[in-house]
Amino acid sequence: MSNKNANIGARLDRLPNSGWHIKMWLVSAFALLVCWSNGIGGAVQNVLLNELHWLEPGSTLLAMWGTTYTAGQLFGALVGGPIGDKIGRKKSILLYEVIHIIAMIGGAAAPNVTVLYVFRLIQGFGLGALLVVLFAAFTEYVPGKNRGVWSSRNSFIGNFAHPICNGIALVIVSTGVSMNMNWRIQYIIPSVLSIIASIIIYNKYPESPRWLESQGRVEEADAIMTSIEKEIEASTGKPLPPVEAVEAKAVKNLPYSALFKGKLLKRTICGSLVLIGMNTIQYTLMNWMPSLLSSLGYDTSQSQFMTMFGLFGAPFGIFLASLYMDKVPRKATGVILLIAMAVMGIITSKQTTMTALIASTFVLNTFIYMYVCYASAVYVPEMWPTSAKLSGSGFCNAMGRVSNIFFPFLVTSVAAGSMGSNGVFVLISAVAVIIAVSIVVFGVETRGESVEDIGNVE
Repeated sequence: MSNKNANIGARLDRLPNSGWHIKMWLVSAFALLVCWSNGIGGAVQNVLLNELHWLEPGSTLLAMWGTTYTAGQLFGALVGGPIGDKIGRKKSILLYEVIHIIAMIGGAAAPNVTVLYVFRLIQGFGLGALLVVLFAAFTEYVPGKNRGVWSSRNSFIGNFAHPICNGIALVIVSTGVSMNMNWRIQYIIPSVLSIIASIIIYNKYPESPRWLESQGRVEEADAIMTSIEKEIEASTGKPLPPVEAVEAKAVKNLPYSALFKGKLLKRTICGSLVLIGMNTIQYTLMNWMPSLLSSLGYDTSQSQFMTMFGLFGAPFGIFLASLYMDKVPRKATGVILLIAMAVMGIITSKQTTMTALIASTFVLNTFIYMYVCYASAVYVPEMWPTSAKLSGSGFCNAMGRVSNIFFPFLVTSVAAGSMGSNGVFVLISAVAVIIAVSIVVFGVETRGESVEDIGNVE
């Protein structure tokens, strides 16, 4: 072993699927599952708008509900990525967990909408940074040959958050708890669960040996890698496959400016566009669906019920994605899913009965979350060299959020126009088509490549 390289990539990529991989997956997935300050956005907005009247229909303050949170996510992704590349994966996950938990508890105690908006901004910051690290860092622990499947499984568990927290909101409504306590309880539950997740991460989540190697901390990387190898050998009862006899390349520590030059510039453009499509479509539907259903004449309980069942398309879609993610080229996957979303957006806009709306939103959510899995858990996180992984993924996430700073104002305007709530679904379809064309033009292929080969930007 040279003093500059511990051959971490080849050692990780030759590991068989094992209990260690399952442990890393479950720890990451649980942390993703319970950080749902974003998932309760629509349910809390519905209570504040239709029950407590802290927010008023058509108001700028209402439009800012999504914008404030997204602004926080933007800066969280932008700042959180480079910090994570500097201090490491484990430390940055714990740092952003603490920020997010404090902000959720503060939001639950907010005496008025102004204070709530301040904490909502901080919630966005914490979650924006946390999601970048949890998704991108996970790609460093799993082999390139089945990275897409493992990352899809991560997203599969994490995205149960949406139907679960909407189900909890429905249960809280049915208990007869006052509306003023209703939304506060919705914040407290994920706060407690995220504290548990942080304790598990502190005890069970090793620092990324790939990151340590990229920082020149070769002895630490080798020690952690050796510990992982021994744990897997003990659990499988078999010796590990030999390390592939390839020349160990020196792992470069790239500066932030590398994202905007040469090969990485194309990836920066592509990743940003992919996540712009994901954020505008996903968050518009998630935050506005209860309010859109209310505008069609359904009361709070009915709209919550319909939203919850529609959102079961989320884990179903990600389950489907996990079955094919490493079998279909990444570029083709994105284009196909975006076209499917465009078609289903138009179909959903034409439904008028409760049953038809539930069915169509379920199918629409299935395609949306197949794309969410592809974009946020697989494609964008895997584009980058190790030393710039969180910075690159974070920048693209930030650019994806930028569109959501302004998009809620457009949604508010469209919903108030002649097409009403139907116009919002047509808008979703238009965005999907535009991003599909962008992937055809700028898309790059990463399926099946090792992290080290992807990181070769010479």
